[in-house]
Amino acid sequence: MTYKRKTSYWQQDIRKREYGQALLKGILIIGIISYLFYGNLIYTILFSPYLIKYIKSWEKEIIKKKKQRFRMQFKEAIQSLSAALNVGYAVENAIGEVIKDLRQLYKEEEIILREFTYMARQIQMNVNVETALQEFAGRTGEEDVKTFAAVFGLAKRSGGDVIDIIRNTVRQMSAKIEVEREIKTLISAKQLEFRMMTMIPLAMMAYLKIGFPEFLQVLYGTATGVAVMSICLIIYVISYEMGKRMVEIEVYLCR
Repeated sequence: MTYKRKTSYWQQDIRKREYGQALLKGILIIGIISYLFYGNLIYTILFSPYLIKYIKSWEKEIIKKKKQRFRMQFKEAIQSLSAALNVGYAVENAIGEVIKDLRQLYKEEEIILREFTYMARQIQMNVNVETALQEFAGRTGEEDVKTFAAVFGLAKRSGGDVIDIIRNTVRQMSAKIEVEREIKTLISAKQLEFRMMTMIPLAMMAYLKIGFPEFLQVLYGTATGVAVMSICLIIYVISYEMGKRMVEIEVYLCR
């Protein structure tokens, strides 16, 4: 079975090693479910198409985490840019100072460092800062970057206070990140509770299967048993998906 993935900006940042680990985890989950619900690992093959859904769900989750990390990095980069402008650097030279600061914090493969390095090269090739920022925003698709690029370009064209605009942008991003952090703290207990609740049915089945195998034996190997366990599995999956959606909260900052 092959899984053909789309090639978006954020998906391209996911390494093959990460995909391999996710695939192994998905196979392990299917194997455990097959063993507990049907008593036979052969059902792993039957449920193998679920790997596609699992990889897509995993991909969505890891991209979400990468975006959250990127927003924090972008805020730090803009703070560094503001500091460089405050001491008298031109915008073009300030980006070079930002790169120096970022290299002290992150590895070369980090998106934020790659993007600012690329912008610096564009500027060296006589691409203006406004165009470089707009292309940066277009590649990432992040609202924070788009807003900053648009406001920065407007300020440059109208002769506005670029430093003050950068400060306001940093304040807005900091407020959004702080709200996200507070909400995450509030729901972290519920998320932990949800994870524990999803594990309890599987743990109980594992306990019965290992400690008292005769209790579940009547459900394995017969058409009636397979039907009953399939219904239980469907109820479990539906409950899991509903619970997962209930503990996921997105934060949007009005601008």
